[in-house]
Amino acid sequence: MNGTQMLISKLGRSSLSVKQAKQVHAVTLIHGHCHLEPFLVRQILLSASNYSATVAQYVHSILRHSKSPDSSSWGCAIRFSTQHGQFREAFALYVQMQRWGLRPTTFALSSALKTCARLAYRMGGLCIHGQVQKFGFSGAGDGVYVETALLDFYCKLGDMEIARKMFDEMAERNVVSWNSMLAGYLKSGDLMVAQRVFDETPQRDVVSWNSMISGYARAGDMKKALSLFQQMTERNSASWNAMISGYVEFGDIESARSFFDAMPQRNKVSWVTMISGYSKCGDVDSARYLFDQVGGKDLLLFNAMIACFAQNSRPKEALKLFNNMLNPSVNIQPDEMTLTSAISACSQLGDSRFGPWIESFMRRHGIEMDGHLATALLDLYAKCGSIDKAYELFHGLRKKDLVAYTAMILGCGINGKATDAIKLFDEMVDAQICPNSITFIGMLTAFSHAGLVEEGYHCFTSMKKYNVVPSVDHYGIMVDLFGRAGRLQEALELIKSMPMQPHAGVWGALLLACRLHNNVELGEIAAQHCLELETDTTGYRSLLSNIYASGERWDDVKRLRNVTKEKGLSKIPGCSWMEST
Repeated sequence: MNGTQMLISKLGRSSLSVKQAKQVHAVTLIHGHCHLEPFLVRQILLSASNYSATVAQYVHSILRHSKSPDSSSWGCAIRFSTQHGQFREAFALYVQMQRWGLRPTTFALSSALKTCARLAYRMGGLCIHGQVQKFGFSGAGDGVYVETALLDFYCKLGDMEIARKMFDEMAERNVVSWNSMLAGYLKSGDLMVAQRVFDETPQRDVVSWNSMISGYARAGDMKKALSLFQQMTERNSASWNAMISGYVEFGDIESARSFFDAMPQRNKVSWVTMISGYSKCGDVDSARYLFDQVGGKDLLLFNAMIACFAQNSRPKEALKLFNNMLNPSVNIQPDEMTLTSAISACSQLGDSRFGPWIESFMRRHGIEMDGHLATALLDLYAKCGSIDKAYELFHGLRKKDLVAYTAMILGCGINGKATDAIKLFDEMVDAQICPNSITFIGMLTAFSHAGLVEEGYHCFTSMKKYNVVPSVDHYGIMVDLFGRAGRLQEALELIKSMPMQPHAGVWGALLLACRLHNNVELGEIAAQHCLELETDTTGYRSLLSNIYASGERWDDVKRLRNVTKEKGLSKIPGCSWMEST
């Protein structure tokens, strides 16, 4: 067997590792068989079942240094990157291919269009559309795949006018073309036209049915979604998951669970959807029960459960599960979503020590600091008093959104930096970002800590300007603000004007203010309401007792102490979150 035959034999293997590929490549270069490089590239990519940065970098190196570059190899590389979700990498390869002056293949064009659709890169897609026209990739045969990819690009970008024109002019339509139109109308929220396209589709597949079910589910019409589901002759996991997800979004967790239980074969998406559903309705124990039932837990499941704990004010359990995930026996590397949930848990505990560890972990594992992570970290540092560090992260954000501004305003609020909070608020409004309910919590907290009553009240009354309805918590902060300033009667009148039932926290703020200013009359009213709402809390009796003592009403002090003893109540001892973590 000569050298060329040996190389072809090795290249014909069903699987080729990078090490083997490099050995074969070395022989091809030594013996001048550069014409075999395209075949080598295709074989390496076919051998890689999963994406590997090592494989990708090696293939890119071959393509860039090849003495006989060809369109087919570049097309295979672009398709490989697209299939494995590396869309920016795929588009960069397509651009490099153009610089080589190579005519793109159908693989290259359709993959590059898919990349532009996923990245919502309109200009890139328009340029490729021009090349499709230039090179004549249209009509029957392979041109159908390119036309379908182009149609899908316009549908995903929501440009249904151009998509419809292209669809009507297509010489040959397949089920993918019909499904692209269907998905496009559903994405743009036009259910009526989507239903018409669905009815006109000559050969519907399971994707067609699943798209319509998901469309109705997103619109909250679960009755119609269920009707379509029941009409299906063939269902897959996505069909069941669409129904489960729809019921979860609709707030009907019981129906979601009944579909989950009836599902012939569940996949990871099914488990994650149900865990997220229980998290949404606050049933953490049911979510944990499901999590424990799953064998071979992956990153998505850990993320769903850690987020569930963090979102439902159970931060210790979130961090415990996070630590379990890092255990060598489990050994699942967290991603941006995991870290964001873990940081949120630390924010709730007021423990900023976790922040530097997270940043170090990200550097070691090459995890990029995206907007979500940076915002979560700045929220942690701000709540823990490290305002300078929070500002550093805030100013480093490429795009400052509502969540980032709100986190900074809230941080400034709880740290008494009213001037900074006002400046951030004005900057946010100037940037055409509309504040939400939590933004105003931060602002009012800032005014309360700084004792700026008039400014705080103006901020409170301005909420309606931004279509934000004051919640019971906003009223609670205003009561605290009036109370601290000694304007107790105004605080009481505000409580009476509330359109909702005040909770114990609101009356408690007034009671605390009465203790501060020794107002017995209003203190008794506030304490009465507090005890009606939370009968077994001794703190309210203790505050009222102190108010009586300041007014030298010793008989009332004695009476309250006797009531406390008769009920067998005792003060709850103080504790620290920090000591127990």
